[in-house]
Amino acid sequence: MSAHIVPDSQWFRTRDGKGLMAGSPLHYFSVSDAGARILDAIERGDTLASGHEALTDRLLATGAAHPRPTVSASVKNISVVIPAYITSLHALDHLLLLVQSLAEFAVIVVDDCSPIDVRLDVGTVIHLDVNSGPGAARNAGLAQVTTPLVAFVDTDVSIDSKQLAELASYVSTEKVAVVAPRIVTSNEKTFTSEYESFHSPLDLGNTEAVVRPMSRVSYVPSAVLVGRVDSLRKLNGFNEGMRSGEDVDLVWRLIESGELCRYVPLVQCAHRPRPSILALLKQRYSYGISAAQLDQQHPRSASPFRANLFFTLPAIAILMGYLFLAVPLVLLSAIYVLWSLRSLPLPLRSKVKITGTGLRSTLRLLAQAIHRAWWPLFLIASIPFIRVAAMLTFSVLVPPCIGLLRKKPQFPVRYLVVRILDNFAYGVGVWVGAWRTRSARCLLPVITVRRSSAQ
Repeated sequence: MSAHIVPDSQWFRTRDGKGLMAGSPLHYFSVSDAGARILDAIERGDTLASGHEALTDRLLATGAAHPRPTVSASVKNISVVIPAYITSLHALDHLLLLVQSLAEFAVIVVDDCSPIDVRLDVGTVIHLDVNSGPGAARNAGLAQVTTPLVAFVDTDVSIDSKQLAELASYVSTEKVAVVAPRIVTSNEKTFTSEYESFHSPLDLGNTEAVVRPMSRVSYVPSAVLVGRVDSLRKLNGFNEGMRSGEDVDLVWRLIESGELCRYVPLVQCAHRPRPSILALLKQRYSYGISAAQLDQQHPRSASPFRANLFFTLPAIAILMGYLFLAVPLVLLSAIYVLWSLRSLPLPLRSKVKITGTGLRSTLRLLAQAIHRAWWPLFLIASIPFIRVAAMLTFSVLVPPCIGLLRKKPQFPVRYLVVRILDNFAYGVGVWVGAWRTRSARCLLPVITVRRSSAQ
C-alpha cells in the first residue's frame, strides 16, 4: 500500500542539506543531491519522486521517518484474538460490548478458565481447561487464525473497527512485524483513573517510534497489538512460561530476529484503570519481577539505566548536590559531545540541542533508576553517606513534586504518596525477580563511552 512519509521528532539536517541525523537512537545519513531533494520533500510533505525507496526504506527502518498509510487494511485480512479471564458479570458485559464493536472481523475469544461461564452469541469462544496466563491464551487463539494479520486485544480495552483497520495498515505498508497504538486511561472519575492518566506504564507517550530496547520506546504492551501471523508463528508466539512481560519478550524476540516493530500514538485506545491503589501497586510489582525474567532471555536489555559516561558523571554530581563539580562536568560533557560531532556539518544550534537533550535524559533516567530499581541499595548506603542520602532524596521527591506542579491532580497528597509507592513497588519486584533467578544482572547499569545520542 502507498503511504506518505513524515520526519521523526528528532530531525537535524546539515548546513549543506546532504546530511541528516534523526531517530532514536540517532542515526546519521549522508545523501547525494537526489537524496537531499527527497529529504526536502519529506520535510515539506510533498509527493516523493520515483526511486525514493532506497533512502526512505532506511529512514523508516531506523525510525528517522515514519509512514502515513493512505489506505486502511481490509477487514477480511484481520482476525481478532481476545484473551479473557472473566471474574465478574460487569467484566462479561464489557467483553460482549468489545466483541460487538469488532463484529466486522473474525473474533476469537479465548476463555482462560474463568470462574464465570463465558458464552457469547457472536464470535468464536475457545475454553481452556486450566488457567495458563495471557501468553498461553493468545497462543491458543493464534493457532486458530486463518488470516494473514492478527490483532490481540485485551478485555479491558475499548477499540473500534476503524482504529483496528488503521493500525493494520501500518503492518501492511512496510516490513513491520507488529504495531501498537497509544494506550490511554479511560476517564472513570476515580483517583486511580486520574493517576494512571498521568503515569500508566501502558501509555508510552505521543511520539511515534520504531521500537528498540533502551531507546525512546523500548517496548509496547499487548493491550492492543496487531501483527503478521507468519512472523508471530515463526517465533512460536508468546512465551507461555511468563505471566508478566511476555509481550515485551515477544517484541524483543521479533526485533532480534530482524523484524520491525512500530509504535503509532496517532491511534489511541482507552484502557480501564486498576480498580484500587492496591491493585495498581500489585501490577507494578509484577512488572518488576518480569525484569529479571526478561534479562534472562535478553541480557542487558532490561537494564534499569543505560547512558553515556560523559553524561552520567555530571548527572551524578547534580543529584549528589556537588554543584561546584557539576558545572565543570557539564561543560566537559558538552565539549566532548561537540568534539565527537565535529566531523558532521550540523549547525551549532543542532549540536547544542543534541547535547542538552542527552544530559536531561540522563539526569531523568538516573533519578528514575535510583527511585525504582536501586532504592534498597541507596537506602542502606544513605545511612553512612549523606551525599548518597541526598541522591535518594532528590530522586524520590523531586520528580513527583515536578509532576504535582505540572499535572495539578485533584488529590495532591495522595498523588505524591502513590507516585512514590508506585516506583518502590516496581523496585521490590525487580529485587524479588533477581532473587528468584539468582542473577543480579537486571540491576546493573549499562554505561557506554561512544558518542551518545539523545533519546
